[in-house]
Amino acid sequence: MSRLRILIAEDEAIIRLDLKEMLIELEHEVVGEAWDGEMALELAEELTPDLAILDIKMPKMNGIEVAKTIADKGICPVIMLTAYSQKALVDEAIKAGAMAYLVKPFDKSDILPAIEVARGRFQEMKQLEVQVKNLEERLEVRRLVERAKGVLMKEQGLDEASAFRQLQKWSMDKQLTLKAVAQEILDAGGFK
Repeated sequence: MSRLRILIAEDEAIIRLDLKEMLIELEHEVVGEAWDGEMALELAEELTPDLAILDIKMPKMNGIEVAKTIADKGICPVIMLTAYSQKALVDEAIKAGAMAYLVKPFDKSDILPAIEVARGRFQEMKQLEVQVKNLEERLEVRRLVERAKGVLMKEQGLDEASAFRQLQKWSMDKQLTLKAVAQEILDAGGFK
């Protein structure tokens, strides 16, 4: 595993120090330490770490709220750290975007698998977001092309295949994407 830049947010100084030492022994860099949720969020936004480890119960803003904001902004994967292992808290942390969960007390051997799981899930999520964006773009192009074909079919009395070939020809002639040609036709109410 490569050296990670990690943010720690834990209101108990002794636990924060122990966690920092464990992470350093695992050859990671602790780039920020916070003792409350607001500071954790500020540091996450400012430092854009590779990973954040957040305690659930913190002053000013709890770790679940911080995790949700970090996840919504796509900053980094989050591991939740807590002394509470109730199912409701675990479910809430997962809904907020936490990628892994550590229950206190923990030791160094617990951290490594949590980091791997969190990073893996975060990468999968990022890949899915790219795939969804690509599919949305393709669907939008298809909608525009279908509507433009409809305009050409009505305006020029073409069948569907001929209308599509005409769009392709104009796309090549004008060196524009099919999307751009379709949008021109729709904006002008026909191709000029």
